[in-house]
Amino acid sequence: MEEKYIKSFNHMNKATNTKDYHWVGSQKHFVDEIDIHNINDIVLGRFGGNSTAGQNKNEDGCIVWVNEYIGYEFVVLLDAHQTAESAELVLATIQSLEDDVKSSLTLSPRESFDRLYKLLLSTFESRSFKEACKRVQGETACLCAVRKDKYLWWFSVGDCILYLNHPELSDLNEYQQNHRSFYEWIGKVNTFELEVPCFSTGTKELRQGRNHILLTTDGLVECPNVDFSNPKKIFKTFVEVTNEGGVLILLKEIQNQNVRDSTTIISWFVDIDKAGSQPSK
Repeated sequence: MEEKYIKSFNHMNKATNTKDYHWVGSQKHFVDEIDIHNINDIVLGRFGGNSTAGQNKNEDGCIVWVNEYIGYEFVVLLDAHQTAESAELVLATIQSLEDDVKSSLTLSPRESFDRLYKLLLSTFESRSFKEACKRVQGETACLCAVRKDKYLWWFSVGDCILYLNHPELSDLNEYQQNHRSFYEWIGKVNTFELEVPCFSTGTKELRQGRNHILLTTDGLVECPNVDFSNPKKIFKTFVEVTNEGGVLILLKEIQNQNVRDSTTIISWFVDIDKAGSQPSK
C-alpha cells in the first residue's frame, strides 16, 4: 500500500456486545490522506480532499454501531460546511441517546424503526437542541441508516446519499434509496426550526441474497472528471475486489482527480436468506 494509505482497527464495547466507532473531521482531517477503517464487516473510507486544490479542513463525521449478536448496523453520516461545529453537535447528541437507540434495536424491526423515528424527531425538535444549534457556526446534512433483519430504514436531512445494490434492483436501475434534498440542514440554519420540519424517512425490504449498502457524502458524486454521480460506476468498482478494495479504488480515483471536497464512505454487505416480495401472477 502507498504511504498515504492508513489502516486502523476495531474497538469492541464488551459491555454491550457492540463495536462502536465515531469520528468528526475536526479530530483528524485526512487532507491528502486516504484512510480505511474496519468496524466488523463495515468499511469506513475517508479522504479529506487535496491541499493542492485548496482544501485545509474536513467537516464530515460519522457514527457506526454494530451488534452481530442482535443483528443490526446503525450508522450516521454527517457533512457539514463552514465549520465542523454542527457535525460535532449532532454527533454528541446522538451519542447521548446511545442507551435508548441500542435498547430500541433489541425489538422487532417494526418496533425498532418506530421508536428510532420518534426518538430522533423528538430530540431534534426539542427546545434544548434547537437552542444549541443557534450557538454553532455552520450547519450539517445528516443521514441515519439502520439495517435490522431484512429491512433497511433511514432518516435523512440534506444531501448525503444512501445506495442499495442488488441484482434484482440494479436490473431495474434502482440504487439510490433516500431523496437527496438540498437546502436542508441541522445547525445555525435548521430545518427543525421551520413551522413544518423538512426531512425524509423510508424503509426498504432487502432482497434475498447479497445486498450492498453504501452511504457517501457528496464529495464522491461531485468529483470532476469522473462519473460517480452514476451509481453503476460506483458499484462497478466492487466487482472482483473486496469491500475494502472497492472503497479504496473510489477514494484513490477522486484523489487522482484532485478533488477538493472531503469524502466519507460507509460500505457493507448483508446476506439475506428470506425471500423478498414478488408480484402476483
